[in-house]
Amino acid sequence: MKILVCLSKTPDTTAKITFKNGNTQLEEAGVQWIINPYDEWYALVRAIELKEKDPTIVLHLLSVGGADLDPIIRKALALGGDEAIRVNTTETSDSFYIASQIAEVARQGGYDLIMTGKETIDYNGASIGGMVAELLDLPYISAASKLDLNGTTANLSREIDGGEEANEVSLPVVVSCMKGMADARIPNMRGIMAARTKPLKVVEPVDAEKLTTYVNYELPPAKAGVKMVSADNVGELVRLLHEEARVI
Repeated sequence: MKILVCLSKTPDTTAKITFKNGNTQLEEAGVQWIINPYDEWYALVRAIELKEKDPTIVLHLLSVGGADLDPIIRKALALGGDEAIRVNTTETSDSFYIASQIAEVARQGGYDLIMTGKETIDYNGASIGGMVAELLDLPYISAASKLDLNGTTANLSREIDGGEEANEVSLPVVVSCMKGMADARIPNMRGIMAARTKPLKVVEPVDAEKLTTYVNYELPPAKAGVKMVSADNVGELVRLLHEEARVI
């Protein structure tokens, strides 16, 4: 059994976001980068749990990007996994291009289970898993909250409106993971030390189309200041609610 977990980097949720080149590019200088939480907390940790149950499982981690990803990959290796692969490219803004790189690595590696996060917390596209599945001609289960393996079969659950949907699918399969799949972990000292010597293989990208360009970015409007109204000034409160309050 071989599992491939796809990881991406995202800005820390506390990072101050600015843009450059006429608001067409994210200004990465000074940004604190983290492993995308959906990839780390749910896809990676669940894959580690599966490996803990069955030590014969081979667990590989995959990222697409430049050398600045290496520290993030090492952190993921500290949590668990046998080795990591990084596709060496600076083109990381087009989902189809990224999915094509993942699909090629997966095709060469012959993986039984390919896991991604439901989405990244920066672009929130939620498109990579489906694209990878299509490129590999594999079944795809999106936004799964539970995953168990039974031989060559995967049993999964998805939250749907009004209930829960149960799925059974034969391997190989592509799965995107969301809350409920696993609980977040923190690397321990043994894992951190072991990660230093685990293989991190760098491969060159394959030719693939880039289908999306970003025309412009803009920040949301700044929040207005809070207005305090005295408890005995009901008239002013009513006026503010009628004239200035906004429903979002």
